[in-house]
Amino acid sequence: MLGPCRVPTLSLMISEDLDLKQLAEELRTQLLHDPPHGYLRGRTLMRDILVHDHKFSELEAEELIDTMELNGFLHFLGDPAERSHASDTTWEIG
Repeated sequence: MLGPCRVPTLSLMISEDLDLKQLAEELRTQLLHDPPHGYLRGRTLMRDILVHDHKFSELEAEELIDTMELNGFLHFLGDPAERSHASDTTWEIG
């Protein structure tokens, strides 16, 4: 019988030296004139920037967005559970 299967966690894929504050500041600067709108659209835009600019995988970038949101670097100003309109729900970064 085989032992339990061990799956590497995402946190092992992302360097512990990564400065989340600096990463959020980079996102804020890049999106200063066109802030992300809508919960999912905004998350997707920020994820895609991390993938393109920092060469993270999409999965790593999603984990980083989650972590930055949980640590207060990213804050959605609307209710993520409600359907949003692109003009009235933005993200606060930094």
